[in-house]
Amino acid sequence: MARIVGVDLPKNKPIGIALTYIFGIGRSSAQKICEVTGVDPMIRTHQLTDDQIRAIRTEIQQNYKVEGALKTEINMNIKRLIDINCYRGIRHKMGLPVRGQRTRTNARTRKGRRRGIGGRKK
Repeated sequence: MARIVGVDLPKNKPIGIALTYIFGIGRSSAQKICEVTGVDPMIRTHQLTDDQIRAIRTEIQQNYKVEGALKTEINMNIKRLIDINCYRGIRHKMGLPVRGQRTRTNARTRKGRRRGIGGRKK
């Protein structure tokens, strides 16, 4: 089992897909990593040699911000928006959609369950 940047990659998936299990790496980044390291993106993860795993690991560590470091940066950006009290920061603080979506209907993911008016009738 290949373990890269603290993530266990699935054994039976092609490495081009398996790399997307790492937070911060999508399909295009995974394809670029395979291209740079010279690994065939269609080879299964369990068929990789130790040298190929080592090459992928060093490429990711040197050129990509992933997992904990990326999550920390995202959270710091949101905290900065909240601290400067900009519009987006206020929306984050209130738990409302941030990017201009409507809230009269269809904002249930951000707003949570509906709160009914009054009590329930028996």
